Amino acid sequence: MLTELIVEDLMTKEVLTVNPDENTVFAFETLMKNKISAMPVMDDDKLVGIVTDTDLGHNLILDKYEFGTKVKDAMVKEVICVSSKDTIAEAIKSMFENAPDNEIINQLPVVDDGKLVGILSDGDIIRAIKEEL
Repeated sequence: MLTELIVEDLMTKEVLTVNPDENTVFAFETLMKNKISAMPVMDDDKLVGIVTDTDLGHNLILDKYEFGTKVKDAMVKEVICVSSKDTIAEAIKSMFENAPDNEIINQLPVVDDGKLVGILSDGDIIRAIKEEL
């Protein structure tokens, strides 16, 4: 049952990440090529931000970035995270409560003891609900 699951049960453990000094075009291409919507930004082993396909795509299309704009200049720096031991209900609550303007956060990095151990997406949660139907 979904209410009994914890983040660890649904999260993706193999997480693609990007370096803050990488070019935004490269980051966007990586997101598109891998059909994912967000990548944590890692400086060595430290989570320093997150980039999303929506943010990068819109800003690239609107020419808001100059040639050579780095990920560190485009990333969201205040990253909402969850623990692998949090319940799915807590994660969903966090997705809603921490999003601006009645939106939802689609991706939550999973961090245990300061270390990135996975990522939980709204798609992961929807697939779990589908399996229960």
